[in-house]
Amino acid sequence: MQFDAARSENNFPPDAQPQKGSEISEDLATSGAHIIVTELSEEAQLKLEVLQTLIEQCDRTTYGEKLRDAAEKLGCSVRTVQRLVKRWETEGVASLAASGRADRGKHRISEYWQDFIIKTYTAGNKGSKRMKPKQVAVRVQAKAREISDSKPPSYKTVLRILQPIIERKEKAKSIRSPGWQGSTLSVKTRTGQDLSIEYSNHVWQCDHTLADVFLVDQYGEILDRPWLTTVIDTYSRCIMGINLGFDAPSSQLVALALRHAILPKTYGPEYKLNCEWGTYGRPEHFYTDGGKDFRSNHVKLIGTDLGFTCHLRNRPSEGGIVERPFRTLNDQLFSTLPGYTGSNVQERPKQTEKDAKLTLRDLDHLIVRFICDRYNQSIDARMGDQTRFQRWEAGLPDVPDVIDERHLDVCLMKASRRKVQRGGYLQFENLMFRGEYLAAYAGETVSLRFDPNDITTILVYRREETREIFLTRAYAQGLEAEKLSYEEAKASSKRLRTAGKALTNESIHQGVLEQDALVAKKSRKQRQKEEQVLVKSQSSKPEAPKDVEVEPIENEPEVEMDLDVETFSPIDFDDLRGAW
Repeated sequence: MQFDAARSENNFPPDAQPQKGSEISEDLATSGAHIIVTELSEEAQLKLEVLQTLIEQCDRTTYGEKLRDAAEKLGCSVRTVQRLVKRWETEGVASLAASGRADRGKHRISEYWQDFIIKTYTAGNKGSKRMKPKQVAVRVQAKAREISDSKPPSYKTVLRILQPIIERKEKAKSIRSPGWQGSTLSVKTRTGQDLSIEYSNHVWQCDHTLADVFLVDQYGEILDRPWLTTVIDTYSRCIMGINLGFDAPSSQLVALALRHAILPKTYGPEYKLNCEWGTYGRPEHFYTDGGKDFRSNHVKLIGTDLGFTCHLRNRPSEGGIVERPFRTLNDQLFSTLPGYTGSNVQERPKQTEKDAKLTLRDLDHLIVRFICDRYNQSIDARMGDQTRFQRWEAGLPDVPDVIDERHLDVCLMKASRRKVQRGGYLQFENLMFRGEYLAAYAGETVSLRFDPNDITTILVYRREETREIFLTRAYAQGLEAEKLSYEEAKASSKRLRTAGKALTNESIHQGVLEQDALVAKKSRKQRQKEEQVLVKSQSSKPEAPKDVEVEPIENEPEVEMDLDVETFSPIDFDDLRGAW
């Protein structure tokens, strides 16, 4: 995944350099600059939940019912909900950040009565006991007389407070997923909704696993086992996208995997692919387990912004479709690699860490090759005589839209904020970046977003209240034509810092190239042979002439020896490395 090829592209016209100040932000906001909403109020979160239900495809009658339900939930008219949907279609998630009443969605009774109502209802429904909201209201009135409260909560207020608890209990009683019904698969959400998978890109699923392979860094030092996040199309069982790295599962990793799945995928010759990945597009439904990373506001924002609905699985047992590929990868790929740990800790080979020699980049190449050439091109047992990719291609109702990469910036990793230095420079991970027009923001603090697979280009945003407005791209100085991952930059910085060298873009880049040339591309035996050749070449150098008189041999012609010092200059090891 890469940023736009044209490094000089900007949102500003070339002859109009922006000036520092609030006017710039207003111009950016009104001129279509990309805006990312980072925080939502409680009111905006409620609107987000409503929009999640309205963006699902349905017939006109069902949509009308959803509109009326949304109006009731938001406490407004149907026309107001329609205006909200229209604003969302034009402005995206930014339309949800509008200011409103601070107490919207809150109960207007004291915390004492809220706690009393909830505790009374909970205690009244423990074990074999049962208590209705009406009976809770009777106890509220009795308690009010006891504490001399002349205005206790009414029955309607009690019911409104208990309604979310009652709804959750009802959802918990829902039946299991219907599963296969003839040739159609149906899954059940935590809200009790049945999703019938009818075509490709209809329902995507996502999950994480800890790969059973120990990896090393580019210097041969043992690291850890990486996390693999996969996105699966439920209809075809195709793997749509992945994310591989050492970070623990989070909403950010889910976003990166989604970004990879949504965009068309192209790979260079170093991957040695026989087939293209081929899958792309966006889902209508995103079906996951109930982990915190999938329940996060970040994932919901992405879904609302891109037009798909997020759902949680009703039970863990319903995640077989997304978990089965992990077993296939483990049995057919990971188990054949050096550093394989196995799934059983007691049966783990003793030499596992010693045998590890693959880097994260090596494993990424192997996984991509396995998915493209084997997994997606194989036949699934439930799919008949079609391969997974053939079923995905044949099951598309329409050609998927190619989403602009800039629209997916919200999926990129976000770095901590940085201060713009004089001249428009930024320092991040011991690399120096420079972006056009950043000089106008010298001294200000900005937010950075980047692709962890290549941090030579970062996106710079300016924070304004709960929004981030795009300013420009910044490029690592001296590394414009290179590709450097986030983990590689951190490892290089650590190694150079330990060695006491100055941290510069050139030194980090040179360290990566030297290590790739001397370690990654040659076996230990090759390096041993080359070291022996080098030693022999040093030992075969002629000795310096000694000041000793030697009588000439009769009839032997005299030969003049040109003992020029340059003839015996020492070997240039840098040239010798280049020759290797």
